Amino acid sequence: MCHAATSNSLRGRNVAMHFIAIGLNHKTAPVHLREQVSFTSATLCAFLNRLPSPSKNAAPPTATALHETVILSTCNRLEYYAATPHPDAAAEEIIARLSDTFGVAAEMFHPHLYTLRDEAVVEHLMRVAAGLDSMVLGEAQILGQVVTAYQTATAHHAAGPFLSRLFERAIHAGKRARTETGIGLNPASISSVAVHMARRHLSDLSGKTVMILGAGEMGTLAMKVLVNEGVGQLLIVNRTRQRAVALAERWHAEPHTFDDMLPALARADLVIASTAAPHAVLHKPQVAQAMAARPDRPLLIVDIALPRDVEPDVTDVPNVHLHNLDHLQAQIADNLKAREREIPKVEAILAEETAAFLHWQRSLGVKPTITTFRRQFDAIRRQELERALNRLPNLSQREQKIVAELSHRLMNKFLHPPTARLRAEAANGNGFLYAKTLHELFALEVDSQGVGSRE
Repeated sequence: MCHAATSNSLRGRNVAMHFIAIGLNHKTAPVHLREQVSFTSATLCAFLNRLPSPSKNAAPPTATALHETVILSTCNRLEYYAATPHPDAAAEEIIARLSDTFGVAAEMFHPHLYTLRDEAVVEHLMRVAAGLDSMVLGEAQILGQVVTAYQTATAHHAAGPFLSRLFERAIHAGKRARTETGIGLNPASISSVAVHMARRHLSDLSGKTVMILGAGEMGTLAMKVLVNEGVGQLLIVNRTRQRAVALAERWHAEPHTFDDMLPALARADLVIASTAAPHAVLHKPQVAQAMAARPDRPLLIVDIALPRDVEPDVTDVPNVHLHNLDHLQAQIADNLKAREREIPKVEAILAEETAAFLHWQRSLGVKPTITTFRRQFDAIRRQELERALNRLPNLSQREQKIVAELSHRLMNKFLHPPTARLRAEAANGNGFLYAKTLHELFALEVDSQGVGSRE
């Protein structure tokens, strides 16, 4: 079951290369631990810069078992992907480096880690990129995060030919999952469903004025979705002005505090309430006062806070409509069921992409044999061609070229069936046996590492 590949790209000789992934996520580790072992953009760049890199040296560094590295760090997961000829040593090194970087004793996070190798790494990364391993099934952000992780590793010369091929294939699989199935349709996060529900109620959000009540995580996510919907004006209302101003600058919005909420409320077509207050912050008298200035223009309020931000009796005010978490949760449940029905289609795509990648990976095990096979026969061809031409001194240059091309075509035709069969058997896991047979039958020269790699 080992799916190690061999390549000359790292040492100039055959190296059995394995994949390993060590990580923790929302299913294995509590949030406080995930916060402790999370990279920022700056700390990730610094970490990657400290890694010895094969691409920076004539040969891979001896001080590390980690020949290639890509790190995926989000709020819900930290995953360290590596290509290495020494998976056991690499696993120990990864844990030691993470412990040292975050100042967290290994025994604190070790029980929450999962370790994957070879084909399991490939299958896992495919599922991650497609959104099947996310907290919210099919969420779109993870694919962008996988792309960013790969691009960051490449920019810092940490990703080499093996992880590059793996991540490019996984990213392609993730894109296929979203374009060929409905796994990303029907919003399933609270913020997305809130905006989707508002769009359905108001017909169109473009040009509308939206007030975000509360500048926390939920409000920020809602703002991102609203900007994509092309809203006309964003008004951010927060308890502290500093936070409101910071987010307003980021999203080109207008900042307000609770003290000047009423003028903003009077302008809004839609309010999304998402504060962390322990009690309601929007009451019927405030809404009534705001609506008095625009009695004929409806106001939709979507309350996604828990506890609720908005008193239920605001709907007593004419033209005011209120949706809360109960309405949203029912919609989310329906949307998730729709996404779950798409899982078999996504898994079929991932199976295709995984098989294609493993075919490539296994073929690397026989590549040195094929190269030696062709090189050795080409040497014989050249030798016999030279001998024949010496015996035919009266041939013109054109005629000599024709004879040379004939010898080359004949060699290719003779070599094609055994090399094609060898590649096919490598894809089926039999590459080592067939490569060994080829070496014995044709007395191929064997380098210091032996024949191919046993899978």
